[in-house]
Amino acid sequence: MAKPPLSMKPTGWFQVAWSDEIAVGDVHKMAYFGQEMVAWRAQSGRLTVMDAYCEHLGAHLGFGGHVEGEVIECPFHGWQWNTEGRNVCIPYENRPNRGRRMRTYPVVERNESVYIWHDVHRRDPYFEVPDVFASFGDGSSGADYYPRASLYEPRLELHPQYVLENGVDFAHFKFVHKTPIVPVFTRHDFSGPVSFVDFTITFEGDEQQSIDDVKSGVAAINSGLGVAVTKSSGMVDSRTISAITPVDEYTSDVRFTVYIGRRPGSEPARAEIKAQEFGQEIIRQFTQDVHIWAHQRYSDPPALASSEFEGFTAIRNWAKQFYPDGRGGSAAELQSTATESADTATIANR
Repeated sequence: MAKPPLSMKPTGWFQVAWSDEIAVGDVHKMAYFGQEMVAWRAQSGRLTVMDAYCEHLGAHLGFGGHVEGEVIECPFHGWQWNTEGRNVCIPYENRPNRGRRMRTYPVVERNESVYIWHDVHRRDPYFEVPDVFASFGDGSSGADYYPRASLYEPRLELHPQYVLENGVDFAHFKFVHKTPIVPVFTRHDFSGPVSFVDFTITFEGDEQQSIDDVKSGVAAINSGLGVAVTKSSGMVDSRTISAITPVDEYTSDVRFTVYIGRRPGSEPARAEIKAQEFGQEIIRQFTQDVHIWAHQRYSDPPALASSEFEGFTAIRNWAKQFYPDGRGGSAAELQSTATESADTATIANR
């Protein structure tokens, strides 16, 4: 398994579960960014994500740990930790251990999904997770759409940036999806950590078609490298969420969520069946991309065609801000390279 050249510990929001996977009282085991974690839901409904190993003697809270009201209790010695990661009870002592704290992660639940904020420097979040309905400013809500269809592919050998770059890749539709779509980009905005890409859809061979005639289009909002939401209009009104979360230095979990819009006046049962079919077709096309990404090697610099240069250059420059070294490699690798260079210079000067 080859380690990707891009750091697998970028900064940003990343999906780690769907909300309905973690009921009240549940303790949910998971591993991301090379770290064992647990997500647990208190009796109040509040969700907490924290490192999995108890600060007392290192028991894994995902194996026998349980929720007691608003705290999680370690199965080994009964130490209790609250939603801020603070020890609040040692059952055989008069007071808790106030000097130790378990690492917790900022959590947002949105669009039935659980997102955590990851940053190797442990900075507070400085941008938000987009809402697949509200963020497009058209007054829509989940009530306007059928229940979600979703895809989960764990531990694939791919990097989140591969998926984001797909948003500017106009040429792949014909060859991957076998559809004669020719996107015409109307917006590339990479000025902040949340970026925007819009395009209208024309079809190959229809030279007489102008953008003003087009009724189909896609608007995408990219929240860092971990989350992208899209709004598609035209023959099918759909919203999608693609979320790619690094597990370790080699693999990522892929989650994809699709919502299909309700059509007023249509026969309900038949319309829902049709919506399910549309949702599964969108997922099928997404899996075609996943198959490519899972066997892709990051090409740097890429051999771009002239028509690809603007989009790919913009998104790759934008992506650099989310890496620990500001360019794509990991901070550890950068330090190792600097140390090796210093050692080489010392030897040369002897």
